[in-house]
Amino acid sequence: MTTLEKAKLWLSDTFDKEIRDAVQTLIDSNSPDLEDSFYRELEFGTGGMRGVMGVGTNRLNKYTLGQATQGLANYMLQQFKGEEIKVAIAYDVRHNSKEFGKLVADVLTANGIKVLLFKDHRPTPELSFTVRDKKCNGGIVLTASHNPPEYNGYKVYWNDGAQIVPPHDEAIINEVYSVKFEEIKFNGNDDLIEWIGEEQDDVYIDACIENSTYQNVGKENLNIVFTSIHGTTYTTVPKALEKAGFKKIDLVKEQMIPSGNFTTVESPNPEEPAALEMAMDLARITNADIVIGTDPDGDRLGIAVRNLDGEMQLLNGNQTNTILTYYILNEWRKQDRITGKEFIGSTIVTSDIFFDIAQKFGVDCKVGLTGFKWIGKMIREAEGKEKFICGGEESFGFMTGDFVRDKDSCGSILVACEIAAWCKANGRTMYQYMIEIYEDLGMYYEGLVNIVRKGKEGAEEIQNMMKNFRENPPKELAGSLVEQVKDFKEQTSFSVSKNETKVMNDIPKSNVLIYYTQDGTKVCVRPSGTEPKIKFYISVKDTVTSEADFKDKLKSLEAKIEDVRKDLKLD
Repeated sequence: MTTLEKAKLWLSDTFDKEIRDAVQTLIDSNSPDLEDSFYRELEFGTGGMRGVMGVGTNRLNKYTLGQATQGLANYMLQQFKGEEIKVAIAYDVRHNSKEFGKLVADVLTANGIKVLLFKDHRPTPELSFTVRDKKCNGGIVLTASHNPPEYNGYKVYWNDGAQIVPPHDEAIINEVYSVKFEEIKFNGNDDLIEWIGEEQDDVYIDACIENSTYQNVGKENLNIVFTSIHGTTYTTVPKALEKAGFKKIDLVKEQMIPSGNFTTVESPNPEEPAALEMAMDLARITNADIVIGTDPDGDRLGIAVRNLDGEMQLLNGNQTNTILTYYILNEWRKQDRITGKEFIGSTIVTSDIFFDIAQKFGVDCKVGLTGFKWIGKMIREAEGKEKFICGGEESFGFMTGDFVRDKDSCGSILVACEIAAWCKANGRTMYQYMIEIYEDLGMYYEGLVNIVRKGKEGAEEIQNMMKNFRENPPKELAGSLVEQVKDFKEQTSFSVSKNETKVMNDIPKSNVLIYYTQDGTKVCVRPSGTEPKIKFYISVKDTVTSEADFKDKLKSLEAKIEDVRKDLKLD
């Protein structure tokens, strides 16, 4: 079927007049948007979907959301026969999120499913927490994380509070794609909606404090600057910090105003220094010790602390997670809580330093594919056998304890501020603490290269790049021979020196390649599952003996990452 033929199907009476008119305009004007709006179905992936809002099968709108929710409802009615089914729904600050939240609730209640719907914006981790706290069968959050303003999305959670994984994900996807648009039940039943408000925030915040704090040293003297970057955490983080005993909290007031336009930043992504610029400016005025920013749905956190020159510096996700993990495990050891039946969680694109940390403290380090749903799966599968302590991934996500089964900025912020306060009380900075960890375990340093390719042609180009890297792997990177090639799509690990291929079947298939060189350099290549880009994760390492040595090694590792970029022709 041609794109035009697909578009004309949306001119039928199944679709409301506003949608029909918009589609007709695309057709009449021969708009280039017509192709991108209809050339494929918006992918309902293994955790949900994310896309540009608008009309068409490749856009997020009333009908694509309705189809996804009807498919989910059909599946839940099969899985929980004879039960009262409950689904919690939250939404972030994006355009249409509130309306989409009610739309999704209507489809569920039209199918006889009870809905617990938040009255206003709430962070994604609070939704994850609420699913189990309220004994729900599932959860949905309307969010597109840190994507640009034209995006929105839809994430699905199961009754364990984690995003859906096998076997439920594939089964739900099959149900979604079998739903015809005319089969969607939009006429909701408001009697089946229970509204959730601030009372749930207090329960969630108490759980954050219980699971994320270890000692009470110097909290009253720590100078904090916090920004929600126009996102949802204005509802939770300031309150949580105060309740945990922090006294000096300065908010970037302009950015505490929720806005789907993210008016003061180009991108609401705390991974990017520019997103924290206003917070950094305020930190100079207040002489802050730590700057913290969160993304729109409140699951990621960016942290800046004072470096060896006294300047505020944004830590990368691996650095933040290294500090948090090392500190938490050290506290567990001091409290004699480590028995050898505990584990931390990580992902294949995250720094390998987490293996070293786990070994030092006598716990296991489990590794999954990119995305916290895989860490949630680890926790569920280990129930009754091993206890989860904490986990993180390089893309600025971390979780403490098992009260939330998704990355959680609120709990992570509490432990980060506790570490900063403890460091200050002991006459050092969090940055110096990080260097001490590197002196103990070895220094890892990472770089991330994103190559953006939009639209249908961009998707094909990314496909071809992956094909080329798969068929023509680099032989040498930054002067070190490539020793091992891991292909997670083929589930193979190839040793170059032994000319030997082994099967890897402990991790599900995924379109990811990893190269290891003889000196320990690691490069991961993967297309993003949520944005039109291909990502290159570069990790290099060395030993470090002092703060002065750290400065020199940092320069040499930065240069090494540049050499890897050049060898991969990423300039």
